[in-house]
Amino acid sequence: MLPFAHIAAALRHRNYRIYIAGNAISMVGLWTQRVATGWLTWELTQSGAWLGAVAFADLCPSLIIGPFAGVVADRVDRLKVMRVAQTLSMLQALALAALALSGLVTIGMLLVLVLVNGVVVGFNQPSRLALVSSLVPRANLSTAVAVNSITFNLARFVGPAVAGVLIVTAGVGAAFAVNALSFLVFLIALARIRLDRDAAAVRPKVRRGVLPEIGEGLRYVSGHAGIGPLLLLSTATGMGLRCVVELFPGFAADVFGRGAGGRAPLGSAGGVGAVAGGLWLAQRGAAPGLARIALRHSLFTALAVLLFAATDWFWAGLVAAAASGVFMSTSGIAAQTVVQIAADPGMRGRTLSVYGLIMRAAPAAGALLLGLASEIADLRLPLVLSAIACLYIWLHLWRRRDAIDAALADPPEAQDSSEFKRDAGA
Repeated sequence: MLPFAHIAAALRHRNYRIYIAGNAISMVGLWTQRVATGWLTWELTQSGAWLGAVAFADLCPSLIIGPFAGVVADRVDRLKVMRVAQTLSMLQALALAALALSGLVTIGMLLVLVLVNGVVVGFNQPSRLALVSSLVPRANLSTAVAVNSITFNLARFVGPAVAGVLIVTAGVGAAFAVNALSFLVFLIALARIRLDRDAAAVRPKVRRGVLPEIGEGLRYVSGHAGIGPLLLLSTATGMGLRCVVELFPGFAADVFGRGAGGRAPLGSAGGVGAVAGGLWLAQRGAAPGLARIALRHSLFTALAVLLFAATDWFWAGLVAAAASGVFMSTSGIAAQTVVQIAADPGMRGRTLSVYGLIMRAAPAAGALLLGLASEIADLRLPLVLSAIACLYIWLHLWRRRDAIDAALADPPEAQDSSEFKRDAGA
């Protein structure tokens, strides 16, 4: 098969093409705002603890909202949920732009607005993750998840560069305004998606209360011998390794001595690495062995983060950031794909709500803890210790790899792909 033929096959589906185009632009806006938020926090406070606190405010609401959002994703039209969420996030970006451009922004205002958006994103996350399986057939799901990751991580390259130019030439307010515009583009794309049947939600035949359904989802995830261990690994790497991205401003300024000019290259190096990892998995297609990839590449992520924390040479830090980007991307894509495929369709929204909760809240908790620890020690020692802890958990799960593979070997029945055949090439 020709290189990237699997990517071409996924993009033949009209709904997925529209979605990925709008999502790509939205992701550039998201990363532009994330860099602007981090730099504005540093300008206002000069504090690693505040960097961690703002990152925590952005990501932690998923802890509370995520389980409820998972029930909603299994009950209602996921497209409608996404449209409402994108509208609210656009308004939040406009508010940040107005405050920053007027010079009225304070760290308290910034924290509150970041927290509000964290709530919106936490509610949207399960629907956003689960919608992909409604846009492509199962044979293309692994590639579709990888392409999503590629767009996200290309944005990690483009977004920081855009943010750097805007911050220097027009101020952080302009970066927030660009993000608001990107949300508008994504809303237009979502309005053009058409599903032949109600594939945007799997409606349970028997509805119980919301809390019992949350409990049912949590029992399903924790009791699954394949999904449970992968989510435990994602939790450990999220708290101990992925949070390094949130600490880049502090490393750029205090460890590497590069200031604002150092933050963008670090983010871009991680983004380039993640794109490379995503392309490798996307061209691989639906080949088996994704669970083993998730396990092995989590080990490589830990080693790359250890290198990043151990050096004060900027160029070595760039190499380590790129390597960590490669392996964070491949391990995360592999884990998400396996979870999507292995989850029972009626549990997919709730299962992905747990996955999304982990991917958002675990780095936030890690950034907060490491930021607080940096007030006692420097930024580097806490990161080294967290990477060592991740290696211990990885070793425990690697010893159980055969049992994990066996539990994932017989996924639920594949979806009827007739609608996707009609959609392809439309």
